[in-house]
Amino acid sequence: MALVNIPRLDLQHYTAGDEAQRNQFVQDIGKAFNETGFVTIANHGLSTELIDELYKTVKAFFDLPEDTKRNYEFPELAGQRGYTAKGREKAKDSKTPDLKEFWQRGQTITDEEYSKTDFPDNPKVAELPAFDQVTGEIYQKLEDAGRNILKAIATYLSLPEDYFEPFVHNGNSILRAIHYFPIENPETIPDDAVRAGAHEDINLITLLIGASADGLEVLTKDNEWFAIKAKGEDIVVNVGDMLQRLTNNKLKSTTHRVVNPPRELMKTSRYSVPFFLHPKSSMSLASLDSCVDAEHPKAYEDYTAGQYLDERLREIGLKM
Repeated sequence: MALVNIPRLDLQHYTAGDEAQRNQFVQDIGKAFNETGFVTIANHGLSTELIDELYKTVKAFFDLPEDTKRNYEFPELAGQRGYTAKGREKAKDSKTPDLKEFWQRGQTITDEEYSKTDFPDNPKVAELPAFDQVTGEIYQKLEDAGRNILKAIATYLSLPEDYFEPFVHNGNSILRAIHYFPIENPETIPDDAVRAGAHEDINLITLLIGASADGLEVLTKDNEWFAIKAKGEDIVVNVGDMLQRLTNNKLKSTTHRVVNPPRELMKTSRYSVPFFLHPKSSMSLASLDSCVDAEHPKAYEDYTAGQYLDERLREIGLKM
């Protein structure tokens, strides 16, 4: 297998480093996102104690009775708030649902006028008072880290450092807590049923807190699957389709999946908490002029982020 460039970078080198450290961070993240679309990030602002508390609280929610969890399911919101049950979401080109259930938390607008149609309230879990507090704190810290990473990306693209700020401040970002549930009878599931089918993320960038078990794999340029092994305290950051469209494929939205565990571990759970950093729906995803030339002709139609999100939610089965 060819060498895969998934570097481990220190976010403080960008946020608090000297000029040389900042420049090196920009070049390293740009090179990785140009080649594989993935990096791992240390010193991102989340303590190990907070991460431990998050996973403890997330597990407690998914341990609730099925009927209780379904009280927090709102199909009219297309899975963008609250609980989504097993069998709902699938990869874009798959006919078989993923083997998972999840909870999604959205933006809390504090300093602008907004419509609850665009930003519905985040439901609170009455049975777990700490759930809203912990997921809210995680949301804020990952959004802060993501905005700093976008500043580095903007610098790499020779844009103003704050290019993304007007679009992601009070943007449509989502925190998702996922439970890949135990598979009690492996022989009864479809042959193509997996924890998460091969897919690309919809958003600008995704920040993933290290999962409770292995399973995440990325597809390399050589069309081989490569397992991502992040240190427990690190987060994994990858490019989403919106950023790929904006940069006319300069930055890669890499295909990835979560494979089923070995048969002897099928009856165990896996928990994962990604943060999907989305811009406001009005942001144009038209390819940047600097990313279009004779060798790289424009590859995509002009979409807004809202149009693209709507299209993809229908493709993955969350919106009808």
